Amino acid sequence: MKVLIVDDEEMIREVLREYVEFEGGEADEAQDGMEAVKKCRENDYDVILMDIMMPKLDGFSAVKEIRKFKETPVIMLSARGEEYDKLFAFEIGTDDYVTKPFSPKEVMARIHAVIRRGKNPPAGSDVYEFEGLRIDMKGRNVYVNGEKADLTPKEYELLFYFVQNAGVALTRERLLNKVWGYDFYGDDRTVDTHVKMLRGNLKEYRKFIVTLRGLGYKFEV
Repeated sequence: MKVLIVDDEEMIREVLREYVEFEGGEADEAQDGMEAVKKCRENDYDVILMDIMMPKLDGFSAVKEIRKFKETPVIMLSARGEEYDKLFAFEIGTDDYVTKPFSPKEVMARIHAVIRRGKNPPAGSDVYEFEGLRIDMKGRNVYVNGEKADLTPKEYELLFYFVQNAGVALTRERLLNKVWGYDFYGDDRTVDTHVKMLRGNLKEYRKFIVTLRGLGYKFEV
């Protein structure tokens, strides 16, 4: 496990480094977004812990730049917990979002969850068609009325899980466990935020993702 810790606060970097190394991992550090981009060009990491508010280049901009040449999973660390910030983070391809102050143990749990997901991609090799919605599991492509939808990696995983469990009532807790890979560290709003984004990309076929009040969601055609 090789982790890049990006934060302009030295104390936070030191604490996270200690936890990563305690669990047998290797930690590298960057104190701003520009240094993080440079390190990602020169090295491969299993996961990146990225702060948002940093000098020279903020975390959002750094993630967008890194995404141009690598798909390394990113967990955003931020004191900003507003829904807008979380939405934007997920839209640019961030895999998870942790609000400061946080528990280092929680961060480690999320790191392990992200790495496990990378080793166990969604199963399935069929092509599914629901009216004008075409889902290619093997090719990881989704088409809406013939046009390829631009989904984030997490939106793909969420949609694939919905399709693989069509007609089944899925609680938010189950979605967190199966799609995000952890039981107790997720937030129900994480699921709701991604469902909202996914529905927006599916356009009129958002109707297939049915909200079950007080429970979760169901993919129903």
